[in-house]
Amino acid sequence: MPPLSDKPEVGAHPGAGRIDSSIAFVPVHIAVLTVSDTRTKDDDTSGDTLVKRLQDAGHILCARTIVPDDQKRITAQLRTWIEDPRCDVVISTGGTGLTGRDVTVEAFKSVFEKEIDGFAALFHQISYAKIGTSTVQSRACAGVAGGTYLFALPGSPGAVKDGWDGIL
Repeated sequence: MPPLSDKPEVGAHPGAGRIDSSIAFVPVHIAVLTVSDTRTKDDDTSGDTLVKRLQDAGHILCARTIVPDDQKRITAQLRTWIEDPRCDVVISTGGTGLTGRDVTVEAFKSVFEKEIDGFAALFHQISYAKIGTSTVQSRACAGVAGGTYLFALPGSPGAVKDGWDGIL
């Protein structure tokens, strides 16, 4: 059935949600940080999900590590990658919840020069469509520091898929 109109919806951005194929693809160098007191390389399913998606999209994994839920250690790792000219982006998984050990967001915000508020808003919109009001338990966030883009996702493979597939 043909579309009723060739005109975009009122208020819709032309090409919204689409990649402009007229622009040459440039792979981004991405570091993956898993924040967990319990995960190891052998059972880091969220980190594995993220790495597979970024590589399938043609991007380059420049580094990957797991750090415990410790604000100083998370911050130190972020600063290392922010200063590394080989890392354009850092994406973390884990530690964005509401328990006392969840300190990823505090670590990220301590290094941000500018916060990307719309990332959290859009993440919650996507998440709400899938898990309803349980999305309020996440404190996903994003920002920029030293020219490096920083994204903190919740620690479930589903949240990683939502963040990568729906936004990143």
